[in-house]
Amino acid sequence: MRRILIVGAGQAGLQLALSLQAEGYDVTVMSARTPDEIRNGWPTSTQVMMYRALDREREVSLNFWDDTATPIGGIGFNLSPAPGVSAFSFSGAWARPGNSVDQRLKMSTWIELFEQRGGRMIYHSVMTSDLSGLAPMYDLTIIAAGKGEIVEMFDRDAERSLYARPARNLAAIYVNGIDPFPGAAEPRMRVNLRPGAGEYLHMQSHTLTGPCDVLLVEAVPGGPFDIFTDRPSPAEHLRRLHAMLAEHFPWEAELYRNAEPTDARASLIGAFPGTVRRPYAEVAPGAYVLGIGDVVVVNDPISGQGANNAAHASGMYLRAILERGNAPFTPQWMQQTFDTFWAHAQNSCILTQMMLEPMPIHAQQVLGAAAQFQEIADRFADIFIHPATIHDFLLDPAKAAAYLEQVAAAHPQ
Repeated sequence: MRRILIVGAGQAGLQLALSLQAEGYDVTVMSARTPDEIRNGWPTSTQVMMYRALDREREVSLNFWDDTATPIGGIGFNLSPAPGVSAFSFSGAWARPGNSVDQRLKMSTWIELFEQRGGRMIYHSVMTSDLSGLAPMYDLTIIAAGKGEIVEMFDRDAERSLYARPARNLAAIYVNGIDPFPGAAEPRMRVNLRPGAGEYLHMQSHTLTGPCDVLLVEAVPGGPFDIFTDRPSPAEHLRRLHAMLAEHFPWEAELYRNAEPTDARASLIGAFPGTVRRPYAEVAPGAYVLGIGDVVVVNDPISGQGANNAAHASGMYLRAILERGNAPFTPQWMQQTFDTFWAHAQNSCILTQMMLEPMPIHAQQVLGAAAQFQEIADRFADIFIHPATIHDFLLDPAKAAAYLEQVAAAHPQ
């Protein structure tokens, strides 16, 4: 029986650990926090899992919240060129719904399941220096801890890493008591765009106490949305957010009159640059470790790709491990495994960059047309699920123009 060590207990690490466990592998997981510490801690993400990523969980029977988490049917956008002004808006449907589950609930549940099934959990922080002794004890060691000193042993890929510093300062809060958006036939994500200042995102979620909403501010550093860097308490965070929305996006603020934080640790503040790292590192002579998820590809959450990429990476790594059989997990195999994942993840990086940077004129024209034609709105919404389709109609000016002409011709005035 092959022995595998996974360091980190997030979406990628735990999904892979439980998947390998079900296949009969001897799996050990190291986590810096116990399930109770995770449940009682601060949020770690603002995840919306789209249906392709949820299908990865369903393939390995980890879809415990399909019947309880609010189905998210699509994503809408509003362009606001000035405070209180809406230039245009549209909402696109997804072919199948996604959902969002607070990772404090999800990861604590998965850890307990792993232990109930006989898995070995070690609750201890891992430093880079620890790996020289740990890695030789296992057939394969995978690093799934996306933050902290341990990540730095994976060299930054300068050619693929487009940002040296964070493009946005992030501020999120989990809340209850938000009124439904007027006229919405089903729950959908909402994104308000303010060129030069940042973005405000609203998403439905499910936390330890039940249904809730997650509110995320993506602030251009130093801009008018950048008001949370002193890490206020959840109550003060929500007060500032409501005042900001009242000034900039009043159509959102009026829904939040009765909002309150879901718990005493309901907020999350952070910032990080989008980074791609080399997939493996040597920790002792002849002993290598393999990175997964945010360890090797980390995106700003503006495009909603982080947790989705983690789920896809877990599925791809699982397949590669199973296909390897009893052969050694060499650096060449590690690179090939990452390359398979990168074929998908590179498009999510392109999508994220498009959302963070000023959009070229041809892309702005596509967004404007989405406010006129539902077909375009739906197709734009779909790129968040299928990032590779961004090449078909949004990146190249000629392809964008041809697509708009095709849609207009099919819908004569």
